[in-house]
Amino acid sequence: MLDVLRDRVFGRLFTAQVVALVGTGLLTVALGLLAYDLAGGSAGAVLGTALAIKMVAYVGVAPVIAAVTDRVPRRVLLVSADVVRAVMALALPFVDQVWQIYVLIFVLQAASATFTPAFQSLIPSVLPREADYTRALSLSRLAYDLEAVCSPLLAAVALTVINYHALFLGTVAGFVGSAALVLTTALPPVPSAERRAPLTARIVAGARVMARRPVLRGLLALNLVVAAATALVLVNTVVYVRDLLGGTDTGVAVALGAYGAGSMLVALGTPRLLTDIADRAVMLAGAAVVATGLAGTTLLLTAEPGRWLGWAGLLGLWAMLGAGTSLINTPAARLLRYQTAEEDRAAVFTAQFSLSHAGFLLTYPLAGWVGTGVGQVAAAAVSAVVATLAAITAARLWPAREPTALVAAR
Repeated sequence: MLDVLRDRVFGRLFTAQVVALVGTGLLTVALGLLAYDLAGGSAGAVLGTALAIKMVAYVGVAPVIAAVTDRVPRRVLLVSADVVRAVMALALPFVDQVWQIYVLIFVLQAASATFTPAFQSLIPSVLPREADYTRALSLSRLAYDLEAVCSPLLAAVALTVINYHALFLGTVAGFVGSAALVLTTALPPVPSAERRAPLTARIVAGARVMARRPVLRGLLALNLVVAAATALVLVNTVVYVRDLLGGTDTGVAVALGAYGAGSMLVALGTPRLLTDIADRAVMLAGAAVVATGLAGTTLLLTAEPGRWLGWAGLLGLWAMLGAGTSLINTPAARLLRYQTAEEDRAAVFTAQFSLSHAGFLLTYPLAGWVGTGVGQVAAAAVSAVVATLAAITAARLWPAREPTALVAAR
């Protein structure tokens, strides 16, 4: 898998991604501590609102920015987004009102909503060979998972010798480093988009492409499977560990680490898996694993086993959910590549970025509000139902005989 890093352009872009991810991870920790300083016991509500703002930026801002900047050179777009993110992160330590956090986070996440799909749509042009591109996707998935595990540990070590405000400087350094790497890398040319269509049509162009093609319609349903599992894990792990199992903050980290470990193991094996098994079969298997894992979580919470059995069950199920979501997420970009012409690719990657996060606007409230208002068993059961129905829908929308490489087949 690491052979793909020998490609100089991809190697530098991948390094830029990793550096920016480390910065983002430090920002997550620092933001939580800042929210506690400003809001005390209401810090959870502040972070929840900030998370909602992030999703709104991803869902609503990404397509608009992509349409407005469709003729901007990729290097200029990526570097500009990194600069904006760095400036916003640099301003965060100086805020003294909660509303200021919301404004800065919105601008920062809007810049991320510009950077990420533009970056992802560039990689197929850098690595035209299918095998190389698949390895690159697995590495990218692995980078996200490692960031989720390693960044909090890095922040914890740093906080033993520095104030949390200094973590924001680490975030700034990450974004500046990413910008410098992109700026000094020879990027492949990307065809300029046609401007015959009005702005409103360009905003929804990528979504229209996805709606027209059965393979991508199936992917939209699979996005909801991922959202159902991810929301339950991220929102309710702390409740399961602290309240139901009597664990500590370390236990929360261990449980989240199990989820990340399951995802990483699958990401490492996906390139070889996809050489023998069709994308559809792999991704639907991932959906089945997720639905089964969520159903198992419901049964575990209903059974109320002893603490040790509860810990073993939770860690096993979280690893299972991580593996299932990775089976869906890792090949997803391959579908976007296969199903698009190069001139449409940026719009479709942006649509996928936006619409995949739209699922979280449904599943985050479901996991949180149902868990708080009705109970954790009900939250797990609702998540399992959502994932199961979405998986069935994906299988029906994506016919088994539909060619994955639609553009190549033409």
